[in-house]
Amino acid sequence: MREIIFAIIALVSLSLAGNAGAQSWQKADPAASGWSVDGLEAAQDYAATLKPTAVMVVQDGKVIASWGDVSRKVNVASVRKSLLSALYGIAVSDGRIDLASRLADLGIDDKRPVLTAAEKQATVRDLLMARSGIYHGAAYETADIRQKRPERGSHAPGSFWFYNNWDFNALGTIYRQQTGEDIFQSFAQRIARPIGMEDFSAHDGSYSLEKSSVHPAYPFAMSARDLARFGQLFLNGGQWNGQQIVPAAWVRESTTALSQPSDHNSGYGYMWWTLRSDHWGQGGAFNAGYGGQVVAYVPEKRLVIVQTVDPGQNRRGIEMRDFFQLMRKIAAAAPR
Repeated sequence: MREIIFAIIALVSLSLAGNAGAQSWQKADPAASGWSVDGLEAAQDYAATLKPTAVMVVQDGKVIASWGDVSRKVNVASVRKSLLSALYGIAVSDGRIDLASRLADLGIDDKRPVLTAAEKQATVRDLLMARSGIYHGAAYETADIRQKRPERGSHAPGSFWFYNNWDFNALGTIYRQQTGEDIFQSFAQRIARPIGMEDFSAHDGSYSLEKSSVHPAYPFAMSARDLARFGQLFLNGGQWNGQQIVPAAWVRESTTALSQPSDHNSGYGYMWWTLRSDHWGQGGAFNAGYGGQVVAYVPEKRLVIVQTVDPGQNRRGIEMRDFFQLMRKIAAAAPR
């Protein structure tokens, strides 16, 4: 009984302390900062046609513009993968996870049909790059991915890129197994609190298990203003207020175009998308997420752009091409 009481006290303390280090965003005057006010208004008008829940524009760590309810927490869908990738960077640096470990070494399998000996040769790094070659059913799989999923055994591990929820979900299992930590508590303690997220707590994540696989998805609910901090963290090379939160080497490698998907205009790193530099300057641009929920940053302009969409408010969502159009309008309004 004492153990149960202590466990309850610990959970309550964790909940109460969840936002102990929260920090409000500083705001900047767009005109005084050299922004085109007309350009920002044009971007806002365009955003209104897309019906996002919120949009945030941050430059040099200060809010240039925010539209909609930036404190509303929504399921950020595919952004979850980049959030987990950041945790992997910390765990790899600490020596708790080895990217060269094979699934066979880690005891990773799945329900029938079980993985083959060849599939178990995939490494953790293969999964981070979406190159496992394991085309097993997965939780949170969209109908489009399910339809496009290659045949089992059609590609050797490491040889072929496919946006594969099995890889992403199995990485969640591996993280919990190798670190002994819950994904959401780990994110709250290792990233959200140190960078001053205002809304996120460990209770804003859940595990979604489906019949197709033993590996659950791990959806996060987050606000636009908290996602903007995550984007700023990566724009800062993993640093926050002089503290290295995510290793700088991991930020560079995870946002390097390690794969060039033939059916996308973007490259893919460790669960991050990389955008071609011809649109965004020498430093290129990078985004976490796909569809309505997006965190993007443009190093050359020191710019972070976040968009969230609550399906309860906008069932159609927002296509990536429309978000990129919004992103271009915002970047065009930025100081040159």
